[in-house]
Amino acid sequence: MDDRESTQLLQAHLEGYRRRSYGDLAALRGRTHVAELRGASGHAYQVEVEVRWDGAPGGPIRVLGAIDDGGLRSVKPISQDFILSPDGTFVGE
Repeated sequence: MDDRESTQLLQAHLEGYRRRSYGDLAALRGRTHVAELRGASGHAYQVEVEVRWDGAPGGPIRVLGAIDDGGLRSVKPISQDFILSPDGTFVGE
């Protein structure tokens, strides 16, 4: 697995979630969202995204993304996350 390529793919995929509103993200909670992406190298990757409360319901929302190639890297995938507060600002950035 190409760590640089997979990290870039994960960042680009999570960017779509970052552009969503707080309400849209809140509606996605409770399910794992899976996508298969193909890098410029032609290599296939699987991305899983989870959306959950980052504490009490109605508070900040954490969006967690992980990417792997289905091989050994699936044991410890590359992951990234962000937290969106109810007022639409990103926490910790």
